[in-house]
Amino acid sequence: MQAPTMPNAPGESAAVPERAACIWIISAVAALGGLLFGYDWVVIGGARQFFEIYFHLTSPALVGWANSCALIGCLFGALAAGSMADRFGRRRVLLFAAVLFAVSSALTGWAHSFTAFIVWRIIGGTAIGMSSIVSPLYIAEISPAAIRGRLVSLNQFAIVVGILLAQVVNWRIARPVAAGLTASAMLHSWDVQYAWRWMFSAVVVPSLVFTVAALFLPESPRWLLVRKRAEAANDVLQRVGGPSYAASEIAAIERSLASKSASRSSWRELLRPGARNILLLGMALAALQQWTGINILFNYAGTIYRSAGYGANSIFLDIVITGAINLVFTVLAMALVDRVGRRPLMIYGCLGIAISHSLCALGYYFHWSPAVVLSLTLLAIACYSLTLAPVTWVLVTEIFPNCLRSHGVSMSVSALWIASFLLTYTFPELNRLVGMSGVFYTYSAICLLGCVLIVFYVPETKGRTLEEIGSGMSGA
Repeated sequence: MQAPTMPNAPGESAAVPERAACIWIISAVAALGGLLFGYDWVVIGGARQFFEIYFHLTSPALVGWANSCALIGCLFGALAAGSMADRFGRRRVLLFAAVLFAVSSALTGWAHSFTAFIVWRIIGGTAIGMSSIVSPLYIAEISPAAIRGRLVSLNQFAIVVGILLAQVVNWRIARPVAAGLTASAMLHSWDVQYAWRWMFSAVVVPSLVFTVAALFLPESPRWLLVRKRAEAANDVLQRVGGPSYAASEIAAIERSLASKSASRSSWRELLRPGARNILLLGMALAALQQWTGINILFNYAGTIYRSAGYGANSIFLDIVITGAINLVFTVLAMALVDRVGRRPLMIYGCLGIAISHSLCALGYYFHWSPAVVLSLTLLAIACYSLTLAPVTWVLVTEIFPNCLRSHGVSMSVSALWIASFLLTYTFPELNRLVGMSGVFYTYSAICLLGCVLIVFYVPETKGRTLEEIGSGMSGA
């Protein structure tokens, strides 16, 4: 089976708006949800070596649970976000997620029991799950086809800025650890008692900025038209693109909503034959993004680099370097996604990560120098940041028809968080069973299988309106 192609739909519009700068500003504000997502997701990588001592976590099961519990909230937030976004609108859900980020981060940081820590991490994960759905969904629905890939990739750019911000904050807050400290001295050190608390609490500031900025966001015009609020939708589209852009977009969206395939909107509709295939593809792509294993390099960076031979005091700087590479190549991806296309980036990304992981596995097996192992992990991160990291989010927001988009994206991203939970929770035990070399060989094999999936099943969506893509996928 070949990947479905997207036929041109007569009369469909791919008009470029007159006020593109306005759309970039709106998308940047919405993408702040991604920044909070990235920070909250990665901050634990630097904090874990301190709170694990504070809470006396020693077994692989407890360590895995502390590092993966937020994913339970991510799954819940992702499942709830689709229905909430349909009922209350995209903008209100973004606001709610911003407030939840601020509250949960502060209370996670100042938890004095392991139970409280887990509860607030799960609640913070709920905010991550919501923003991971609604931020790219909102941006996709307000963006013109010609620059939609770049604008949705802006969400991934914000995620990696949040990741880098968390890594820099962790690096600057943590104090050098003196060699030879006793367990008691380490327990009563400033890092174990306070550093990890401030690492979590720092996200409150950008959360408040996002909350205020989101008050000025317009609602998604596609959501407004589904709600039969054509005048409000026209006002939004004119505000961001001018009268001619508004007229062409409204005409295209209304044709889509009037079609038989768009006549109903429910979870059950995702299970009908045409929609089910799209849903399975979206869920597979989302799971693949996680099972490439790259997020292990962020969440367990300390363990990975310590195994390679790095000392405790140099690990934080190494982690910052990974974040910088992540950021640089995400910027490059934004420039390429609407030029090169989605399929080529995804295919070459899987191949590049597979090769990098295989070389890294050899590095651990033959005990290559720490600098070589670090370079190979940076190569894998560069491939991921250039390809699967941003492009997966673009594809899962593009492939569903208008009436199924929020539910379809919700289910796809829920699959992402389930995959991420399995990845994060199982890493300590997998590392114990097969060693670091075996871990990287496993992720390399998954990347090669993902490449096969993309070659045969993933369509090229570059330059198509959401209505054209939905029509082509439904008819494939």
